Amino acid sequence: MITIRHSLPKDLDAIIEIFHYARQFMKEHGNPNQWINGYPSAELILREITNCTNYVCENENGEIIGTFCFIPGEDPTYARIDDGNWLNNEPYYVIHRMATNGKQKGIADACFKWCFEHCNNIRVDTHHDNLVMQNILKKYGFRRCGIIYTHNGTSRIAYQRTLTEKELSLPTE
Repeated sequence: MITIRHSLPKDLDAIIEIFHYARQFMKEHGNPNQWINGYPSAELILREITNCTNYVCENENGEIIGTFCFIPGEDPTYARIDDGNWLNNEPYYVIHRMATNGKQKGIADACFKWCFEHCNNIRVDTHHDNLVMQNILKKYGFRRCGIIYTHNGTSRIAYQRTLTEKELSLPTE
């Protein structure tokens, strides 16, 4: 069983190690240009921990096996979208920097289920070369909405998923 909780400052080393693994994984899977030059930095992660937007996933032994950010919108990088449109203009949350240590299956599933328990309108973006994440987003019903631009001007593929009333009323496991 995977549990999700707010990250704490004491989790920083484990989170950094997860990003180290994720960078190597992305490189080996045709995505060598995402999360480069030490991104995300320890300072950024600590700021997100302080802002209560960084989360960790733990296995049944309490080992940190994944991390992600879950941030209430308005994300300034989502104000402009090219080559498409957002599904709606309703309040949303953004998932950023989802990563695992590669030791356990089901982490993305746990993250998405947890996020949709907290918000029914979620946006995500990913690098053009991150085919693994693009396939995960497709699997979980996210729709490609267009292209957004990060703070440094690089483009990302933008996705959104909004749960329907029927999906909201489904019983959870």
